Amino acid sequence: MKKVIIFAVVLIAIFGAIAFITQYQKEQASEGNPYGKEDLETETVKQLDDPNYQNIILPDDLQKKLENGEDAVVYFYSPTCPHCQETTPVLMPIADDENVEVLQYNLLEFEQGWNDYGIEYTPTLVYFENGTEKDRLVGSQEEAVWKTFLGQTKKEQK
Repeated sequence: MKKVIIFAVVLIAIFGAIAFITQYQKEQASEGNPYGKEDLETETVKQLDDPNYQNIILPDDLQKKLENGEDAVVYFYSPTCPHCQETTPVLMPIADDENVEVLQYNLLEFEQGWNDYGIEYTPTLVYFENGTEKDRLVGSQEEAVWKTFLGQTKKEQK
């Protein structure tokens, strides 16, 4: 019986150490992140160094931008969404080529965005003109569709 108890204690200690190390690594990776949060979801932490996810906008900043009547193109995505994982590496280079600033709103970290902006599916790209929604594109699209959408927003912003 003693052996079973000792084995159980050792096993629990090992799992506890693994959990501690994992949490510590996650905290270290998310230190100084653009989300302004101490505890990020694991999938978000994995994207912190990805060059395709460097134009993050926080909910308060987006709200201020829209309240000030500014134009904005906002990409609502979730790091856990397989369609977003396929779309982002296509969309962001197109935005760079078209010279359109695409703000990225992480719905995994800021779930209120689902309701605040009527997002039903990810990815969703929304064009706000003078602070109000003018157009949106929902779901996975072909490259030409993203390019046309961003090209139109660019023309309208001039």
